[in-house]
Amino acid sequence: MKIKNYILVCILLTVSFTASAQYGKQKKADTLFNKFSFVKAAEVYKELIENKYNEDYAVRRLADCYALLRDPKNAAKYYKKAVTQENIPIEYYYNYAQALRGIEKYDDSKEWMQRYKDSGGIINTSKYLKRGNFITNIFNAKQQYFLKKFNHNSKLSDFGAYEHNGKIYFASTRDEGVSIKRLYGWNEQPFLDVYAVEKDSKEAADHTSKLKGDVNTIYHDGPVTITNDGKTMYFTRNSFINNVYDSNEKGINQVKIYKATLKDSVWSDVEDLSINDSEYSTQHPALSPDNKKLYFASDRPGGYGSSDLYVVDINDDGSLGEPKNLGETVNTKGSEGMPFINNEGSLFFSSDGHVGLGLLDIFGTIANETGEIVDVINLGVPVNSSKDDFSFTMNSDGLSGYFASNRSGGMGDDDIYAYNRIPLLNIEGTVTDVINNKPVPNAIITLLDGSGKQIAYMETDEEGYYEINIDRNVDYKITASQKKYENDSKSFTSKGIEDTITTITVDLQLTPVRDVPVLADLGIIYFDFDKHNIRPDAALELDKIVKLMNEDYPGMVIRIESHTDSRGTLSYNDKLSIDRANSTYEYLIENGVDAARITAHEGFGERRLTNGCDGSVDCEENKHQLNRRTEFIIIKMQ
Repeated sequence: MKIKNYILVCILLTVSFTASAQYGKQKKADTLFNKFSFVKAAEVYKELIENKYNEDYAVRRLADCYALLRDPKNAAKYYKKAVTQENIPIEYYYNYAQALRGIEKYDDSKEWMQRYKDSGGIINTSKYLKRGNFITNIFNAKQQYFLKKFNHNSKLSDFGAYEHNGKIYFASTRDEGVSIKRLYGWNEQPFLDVYAVEKDSKEAADHTSKLKGDVNTIYHDGPVTITNDGKTMYFTRNSFINNVYDSNEKGINQVKIYKATLKDSVWSDVEDLSINDSEYSTQHPALSPDNKKLYFASDRPGGYGSSDLYVVDINDDGSLGEPKNLGETVNTKGSEGMPFINNEGSLFFSSDGHVGLGLLDIFGTIANETGEIVDVINLGVPVNSSKDDFSFTMNSDGLSGYFASNRSGGMGDDDIYAYNRIPLLNIEGTVTDVINNKPVPNAIITLLDGSGKQIAYMETDEEGYYEINIDRNVDYKITASQKKYENDSKSFTSKGIEDTITTITVDLQLTPVRDVPVLADLGIIYFDFDKHNIRPDAALELDKIVKLMNEDYPGMVIRIESHTDSRGTLSYNDKLSIDRANSTYEYLIENGVDAARITAHEGFGERRLTNGCDGSVDCEENKHQLNRRTEFIIIKMQ
């Protein structure tokens, strides 16, 4: 069987098994943290601190975990340790000040806020007036959302903006341009209708923009969500279908979710859904990215508060399964509503039960590796305000969308706000050996800003890969280092890059330290059973070595070591391995390598097996194949 040959780097490391295990833990913790799984990440960071592995880094990350989990007491405990570290980023002064406010140590908080300011930090105090919202401050210390004008607001109520196939759908109580207005007794405004406008339309929507077909009625209609294929719409409406206005025994007309089908460019064939009931409300539909689940809000019995979020499966025939409450991580004793699921499957919703900046606030959710929601995060300013903020949606690009608010400065009652999102930026890359281009695991990565201050410190994984979150509009220098290698550094900048870019790639190459015995295995070739001839695949690898030695590294000196598997007698295998070493040596000499640059070509028989196939256990042929090999050891580079 043909085995794909590869160049193998073998570095003599003094890192112990324990250190390697700790590095694995750090990588696991960072992965959990980056996936918003802060509870599990905190547990692993604690273990790293207990084992004194990269302790300063773990302390900072653990403090951040507690901050994001809304635990100001523990956050303050670890931020207190973090701010004593050398070269600590000044943002940690700010985070510590916010955590101290969370536990009502206001004088201490002011001191650390002043230290943050004295160190060059910029404070916008108008954003952070409400007690207990340090979680939002920390998570949104770097603003991601930027608001822009929405052209279709009215003097009344507009919300539920949702973009689909080049159109924006939204609900509005405007009823301009009609002679007869029906007013809703609750607020003396017209009833809601669904409007649709072209995404790039500059003309403000009016009554001519009302959705054509059977969705709009004389009662409340909207907001809506539409399937990926554009053929099915789910929407909220007062309980009214087939011209029948339905009230329960208490005289209450509930809101329900209905389904419409697009036929000849018109929405028609409105259907009631099995999840509806005249005794409770069912509203605010939202679809999962694959359209197999429907999310909604309801005050049905069995919930946690006045209105909870639920999800129900959509079967292949369009029927619905049994609704499932999203649980107490999402739902509170207050009201949750207006769910939305973005393309990555993250849930956003509005709530007055979670800690927020105002009345209704908009929240995102944190899920673990299995998709279970483990926490929620306030999206912070400017999405949220001291008033009601709701009906958040995100377009397919993940960088733009809409929400509604009744904050001051708007045009009417509830107004729609468009936003652009500038996502977080990271640098990533791979550290490789310059000789054979193979990954260098456990290389130390150090990131400095333009002033030489250390921003981050980490190790590459087994594939030589690293990834670090960075700020925009900053100059950086990154260095990779590893024992037995010379350092490699590169400068780069995040200034002037487009907002849509989320990753900068910087690869680094390490050159082995010269004149050090046994630096690395240059490569491996393999032999057939009981043979010492050079196979075609081995010849390809030997040709690469010839090129390296004659063209790329004319000062390189190597040693050849050949081996056998465990089958056959010890003396026979010794001779066979010597024959393999001779064949390898002769091939290199015949193809132009100076014999003086090969210090030895020796056979070791079966004495250096790479695995447990020593004859005491049954092994498959591919296991034996790994032992029938020749290795090339670099002795020096000059």
